[in-house]
Amino acid sequence: MIHHSVFTHKSSTQWVTFVHGAGGSSSIWFKQLRAFKKHFNILLLDLRGHGNSQPSLKDSLKDNYTFDAITDDIVEVLNHREIEKSHFIGISLGTILIRNLAENYPNRVESMIMGGAIMKMNVRSRFLMNVGVIFKSVVPYMILYKLFAFIIMPRKNHKKSRNLFVNEAKKLYQKEFIRWFKLTSEINPLLKFFRQKAIDIPSLYVMGQQDYLFLPAVQKIAETHEKAKLFILENCGHVVNVEKPLEFNQKVIGFIKNIQVENQIKLA
Repeated sequence: MIHHSVFTHKSSTQWVTFVHGAGGSSSIWFKQLRAFKKHFNILLLDLRGHGNSQPSLKDSLKDNYTFDAITDDIVEVLNHREIEKSHFIGISLGTILIRNLAENYPNRVESMIMGGAIMKMNVRSRFLMNVGVIFKSVVPYMILYKLFAFIIMPRKNHKKSRNLFVNEAKKLYQKEFIRWFKLTSEINPLLKFFRQKAIDIPSLYVMGQQDYLFLPAVQKIAETHEKAKLFILENCGHVVNVEKPLEFNQKVIGFIKNIQVENQIKLA
């Protein structure tokens, strides 16, 4: 089972589960934890191979790195902790896992909050992935990761987010990085499916105005999917929860609480 941490609220029955992106860990949510603990029960996850979820010898021999398998890692923790339903907050690649979880287990998802959501790989990002595929086995992974981080988060005000993810990625092994990289290079059909199929679950996309690789596709989703809302943070890049934590926290907590009110009205 992947490593996780739980923080229970004395009175709330609502759960919020945080899902980080590739190369990160649950530590990237440090600017959210204090604010969200005041209102909800919290589940923090370290995805396989990340943070404290280091692979065992048995795991290292397996090659079942698929989005469904990693999604099932999350569901295993939910079952273990007897969490029937949760609001899910993700960043970057974590948003793909949340969307996949909502597709496979819709009854487990109260709402989806997608920060720096990846919903389409444009020409530039596909080129970046192809370069990575070519060099992933011969170039030290940290060189590739630093390059990708700089391309995704190029501006001066992105430096803190960029450094945070690079420092977290240093904890990965080369083989683990290659497994995850292979996974991310095969996501185009899945993302196309997500863009085409609206889902009947309240969804909030929180995107940075400067997230030039991924914002355009999310804007189209917000226009065509009935349950999807978009909130854009000005002067902000890809890692919205780190660059603009106060605005992120306020908007997301308000979104979740509005859902609670709407559900109470329906039950009344």
